Formats: sequence, C-alpha cells, structure tokens
Amino acid sequence: MNDPDKKNLGPAVVLLSGGLDSMVTAALAREAGRELYALTVDYGQRHVREIESARAIARRLGAARHVELPLDLRRFGGSALTDDIEVPKNGPEDGIPVTYVPARNLVFLALTTAFAETVGSRDIFIGVNALDYSGYPDCRPEFIASFAETARLGTKQGVEAGAFTIHAPLQHMTKADIARECVRLGLDPAWSWSCYDPTPEGYACGACDSCRLRRKGFAEAGLADTTRYDGEHTPDGGSGH
Repeated sequence: MNDPDKKNLGPAVVLLSGGLDSMVTAALAREAGRELYALTVDYGQRHVREIESARAIARRLGAARHVELPLDLRRFGGSALTDDIEVPKNGPEDGIPVTYVPARNLVFLALTTAFAETVGSRDIFIGVNALDYSGYPDCRPEFIASFAETARLGTKQGVEAGAFTIHAPLQHMTKADIARECVRLGLDPAWSWSCYDPTPEGYACGACDSCRLRRKGFAEAGLADTTRYDGEHTPDGGSGH
C-alpha cells in the first residue's frame, strides 16, 4: 500500500452484501490503495446472516466507514428472498429464478451513488458477475454501463464534477476465478456468506443456487471452502472441511 502511484486515488464506496463476490471486490479495492466506505442494505432478506458477515468483512478490511441501511423490501415481496416463497433446491431454474429480488441492484446502486456523493467519491465498486451467476438481469454489463450514465445525469456530482465510475472487477470472472482471488488476497472464505436458506443451526444449506455456484467454483479451483455446510460439520460444531 506504499506504492506512490496509489497515493492520489480517491475513496471507494463498495456495495458490501457480505457474500463472497462483494468481499473479494472490497479487497480488490483495498489492494488498489483505496480507502473503503462500505454500504450494506438490510432489505429483509431471508438470509439475514449475510449482514453479520458484511459487518465482519468491513472491520477486517479496515473500512473507514460502514453503513448498514434498513430498507424493508418484504413490504413488496415478489421474491423467495423477501416473501413466503420456497427457495429452490433442485438446481438452476429456466429463466430468471424466483430468488431474483425485483430491481434490487438498481435500487442498491442508487443508494450507493447517494452515499458516494456524501463522501466525495467518484468510484463505486459492486461484485456483480455475468458468467457463473443465477441469471439476474441486473448483473449484466449493459445494465452497469447504463446505470453509470444515469448516475452522471441525475446527480450534482455528475453534473459539476464528472461521471461516476462503476467498477465491477468480477464481471467476467468464473466462480473458480473468484475463489482463486479470494485465496490470493488472503481472505478466509468463511468470512463471507452466500446461502439463501441457512439451516436453524446456522449452516449453509449447500443446495440452493447460491451454494451450488459457490461450491462448484471452489471445487473447480481445487481450493477448500471453509464455509460450514449442512451435513458436513463435525459433532463438536466445527467445519468438516
């Protein structure tokens, strides 16, 4: 972090969900020499456990500020993550899955942009991925590019000081690539949380789309995932990995 070329980089605002992708994205921003400002949205998600992970990740990465913003999207429903809809456990669905939360990244990026304006940042980091993902439309590169233009047109900073840059460093990585980056950056995978439907005992289910993609990525990378999955833990409550 003593590279003189990094001294003039401004602060980075990171949308930190607590998942693997957002953790790796935040660590990449830090590696680039940026001061981290993290935003976590508590939107009433079924897997609220990820907020605990976001809190721990922000602390471990030395975020200058971490905002946890309540926004109860259960009032809208319409998703297995915010409504009384069963989380699928039988593999990928055809089309956009029921775990899609309507306009989630559109809403979250708007909030992240507002946060960025308050801290004088023109750089927003988000951990979206367009290769190994669940088919969500708000993870596509064309959406990210479109939002960057919207942010430029619709903010004081965009009008007076120039465009925001939406960094999506994982956009074209596979889950195996992301798993490798996690290890290279010295992160413990267990700091993050991906499961959509954790067990009452606090283990990842291992069967939802998010768990399947994560486990597949680590397996393809030949790396251990230290996450505690249901059925793989030891009798004393430790991880079976």
